[in-house]
Amino acid sequence: MTAPLTQSLPDDIDALKALLLKKEQRIDLLEEQIRLLKQKRFGASSEKSDQQVELFDEAELGDAEVQLAPQEDEPVAVATAPTAVSAPKAKRGRKPLPADLPRVRIEHDLPDADKVCTCGCLRECIGEETSEQLDIIPAKVQVLVNVRKKYACKQCEGSVSTAPLPPQPIPKSNASPGLLAHIAIAKYQDALPLYRQEAILGRSGIDLPRNTLALWMVKAGQLIQPLINLLQDRLLSYPVLQCDETTVQVLKEPGKDPESTSYMWVRVGGPPTQAIRLYHYADSRRGEVARQLLTGYQGYVQTDDYAGYNGACAQTGIIQLGCWAHARRKFVEAQKAAGKQKKAGKADVAVSMIAKLYAIEKRVESMAPEARHALRQQESLPQLQAIRAWLDKTLHTTLPKGLLGKALGYLDKNWDKLTIYTEDGRLSIDNNRAENAIRPFVVGRKNWLFSASVAGAAASANLYSLIETAKANGLEPYTYLRRVFTELPSAQSLDDIEALLPWQAPEAHDNLVKAAS
Repeated sequence: MTAPLTQSLPDDIDALKALLLKKEQRIDLLEEQIRLLKQKRFGASSEKSDQQVELFDEAELGDAEVQLAPQEDEPVAVATAPTAVSAPKAKRGRKPLPADLPRVRIEHDLPDADKVCTCGCLRECIGEETSEQLDIIPAKVQVLVNVRKKYACKQCEGSVSTAPLPPQPIPKSNASPGLLAHIAIAKYQDALPLYRQEAILGRSGIDLPRNTLALWMVKAGQLIQPLINLLQDRLLSYPVLQCDETTVQVLKEPGKDPESTSYMWVRVGGPPTQAIRLYHYADSRRGEVARQLLTGYQGYVQTDDYAGYNGACAQTGIIQLGCWAHARRKFVEAQKAAGKQKKAGKADVAVSMIAKLYAIEKRVESMAPEARHALRQQESLPQLQAIRAWLDKTLHTTLPKGLLGKALGYLDKNWDKLTIYTEDGRLSIDNNRAENAIRPFVVGRKNWLFSASVAGAAASANLYSLIETAKANGLEPYTYLRRVFTELPSAQSLDDIEALLPWQAPEAHDNLVKAAS
């Protein structure tokens, strides 16, 4: 009886050890999730680490030998990260008010009694002291009265001729181009819902129900469709494109519940002097939408790791890029979930090595594409080789289910896409332009919450497209929209419509000249 128990004891111990190891790993994963959730709930939302990982002594890390090995004919650097040249500190104190604002002179004089000196003589004015205050007059609301002259012949009592009314953005409505531009900017630029605009107008004694305002925005979005079509043609003709998407709720969508999720897609691209931001509403996030948006396009497409783009980017002539910001974000999450540590860990090493890539990009951002490509070949490629060597050494010694393991797996899976940006100086290291372009929509969504109809969501996409494209070309959006709503109804030819593209505006040309100088 004793022998069988003795023989089975080692097996039981091994099983218990395996079970304990599994439990410990599970506990580690749960604790990691708790630390990350606490950080997201109570910590800073910035991806910047509170630890100066770029400056830690990498020689203390046993798994960073590959990274620390100097390249051939390359001097060993004392610092582990490029030191950015600090910009001159801005002067403290109150900034001067813009010189182009109108000035109203208000003079303050001494009483006549104080102008007499103690000696009895009359004092003379020897100068003046000035100080400025910023004053704001509430928006001016006025009524445009269109008076159409009527003519008739009193001799023959023939037909009466009436002067025609110029084409209006919304026929048979009392909405002027300026009012439409004001409402559109307030909602899509300043994230002011229509019900709040209704209340603001009501304080001026103007009764404009939000349903009327919503109908006007739908009509305005449909009006600018010819401009959107031209922008899309120009966007697809340039071989660099970035894409992203976010959720939107549409209450009255055929075949879907009001609580269901739809999506707003964004494409960012265009030539360097003709920046374009295009939004597109779709009822889903299916790959079919991505294929539709990329139909006829050939060139580079930069996205996150969402699989919906894979099928579209598999088309002939499309090269898919990855996003280093997404790769870095996963290591930052692993870094924050690890908590405070005396020594830098693997996540710290990854963040530090990726920071070197971004330090190079900071230096090349103002260069021409050819010079940017040359410097990337000289400096970025060796750093990418160092990251790849470290990744190969670290990947199989880390649990794949943890945050660090997932970050390493993401980096390994997308490696080819992440390194393509070094092939062409026109490409970016990350997809941040698309993420920044979609942010105004996300901010607005937090205020107006949903779209009532598909037509409203589609109109919103068009208006966001025109406003954000105008901003990307240095235009003041209200002024530009007012011009579009005034002149587009009278456009008779393609040349008339092309003249309204954002980069055709005189102020856009002036901004480009200033940027070039």
